[in-house]
Amino acid sequence: PTYTRTIIIIIIIMSAQQFWDNAAPLIKVTEKHPFLVAMVDGTIDMDCFRYYVIQDALYLDDFADCLNRLGRNATCQDDAKRLFAFGEGAEQAEKSLHLGFFKEWKIDEEAKGATQMPHTLLYTSYMKRIVATKCHAEGLAVLLPCFWVYMHVGKCMLDLRDKLGDSVKRLPALDAWIDMYGGDEFE
Repeated sequence: PTYTRTIIIIIIIMSAQQFWDNAAPLIKVTEKHPFLVAMVDGTIDMDCFRYYVIQDALYLDDFADCLNRLGRNATCQDDAKRLFAFGEGAEQAEKSLHLGFFKEWKIDEEAKGATQMPHTLLYTSYMKRIVATKCHAEGLAVLLPCFWVYMHVGKCMLDLRDKLGDSVKRLPALDAWIDMYGGDEFE
């Protein structure tokens, strides 16, 4: 059983790398997306960033729910524990960053009353549908890109921030965001 599980993991990793390689052109575009670059160079419109953070907080609620659902359906106790830990990370660590912003910006009530806008709703509805109606592996597959892309983009943002050095001024909220998703803890 351990040998078989190891072989399956190797196949999954090889397939995952193939997916990543196939997505490379889109990932390259994402690395230089104007919104992300503006976060790093400090030129982002803060109203746009606030809107994004509110929508991302709503997304995280559904993302954490999907992780917890997969954890409850996992056939392996270790997998279940890991999925629950990821769900807790989304609910606590990531969400605490968002909630801190809401307090700092004095928009707690606005954020609490916010609803998912169409693009957020389309993405989360799709994730929830796959997790609820498809096999466990497909549920994992629908969530994996979020981990990978956020981690990868976070690292790219850290690199750009290092290259820019003190030549630009950013608000602390932007650095906190970059540190969260570019940090080693997010890996």
